[in-house]
Amino acid sequence: MKLGHYEIMITSKYFNDINDFINLEIGIKRFQGNMERFHFNPIPLNQYSRKLFTNIETFHIYNKDDEIFNDGKIFKKVIWYLVNYSTYLKEKEQGNICKNIEYTQPDIKKHGITIPPEVKSLGEYCFYGLKSINIPSTISKIRNNNFSDNLLTLITIDNLKFISKERIFMNEPVLLSIKTPMNIQQINKKKVIRRNVNEFIIPTTISKLGKYCFKECYSLTSIIIPTTINKIGMGCFSHCSTLNSITIPPTISKIGNCCFDGCSKLTLIDMAPSIHTLGDNCF
Repeated sequence: MKLGHYEIMITSKYFNDINDFINLEIGIKRFQGNMERFHFNPIPLNQYSRKLFTNIETFHIYNKDDEIFNDGKIFKKVIWYLVNYSTYLKEKEQGNICKNIEYTQPDIKKHGITIPPEVKSLGEYCFYGLKSINIPSTISKIRNNNFSDNLLTLITIDNLKFISKERIFMNEPVLLSIKTPMNIQQINKKKVIRRNVNEFIIPTTISKLGKYCFKECYSLTSIIIPTTINKIGMGCFSHCSTLNSITIPPTISKIGNCCFDGCSKLTLIDMAPSIHTLGDNCF
């Protein structure tokens, strides 16, 4: 199959370095002018590389410290790094797009406790001091210390999966969890019944186990991870002190940092040969 201009443009947008773009045009004559066909920057730019992408209309900002350009035909920005909700609203007024929006404690004070649908993550101490909250299904990340006080008694969770003695599991395709608040009385307007975490069967709608998902589930003794899972987050099973066996499917190629840190009784690991990377302090 012979690649045309469109196919090579689609392929090259996954390049990570400006030299890859340059070498493509130098090495293959028919792909000369590839960078000129882009109407957005597929990589962060500096003063030198900006001159090579001459027809950019939408400028993508991948990292907070990226160099920003407003010259030429640029009329809109797409921001990929994490911003709070207040920043998102300001950027939206200017016609820009934010891809990674976090709701923070200052946002709560300014905009209220209802989490907007654009929000993907909850910042530290976001719900500190509140008596009731709602966690929508759009949330894919919850930072630490959100439920560290003893005031929270009522929670509404749009996509509740399971309630154990130690944690509340929710959402998909990324399975998240929070430490079960000490004084919680109702979840989804029902009395809280804390079940044994060993009864939890991970749904097939889940493709990723989020960071610290099963952290400190002291009653967890064994778990079989289904083949629908392709990623295990950092510290996922850390300090599960009674966990003695686990089955990891061939769909997993990497085990993250501190994944089984503190699992002092873990003696049986059924692990596929597909795993090629073990993170720091994995065990």
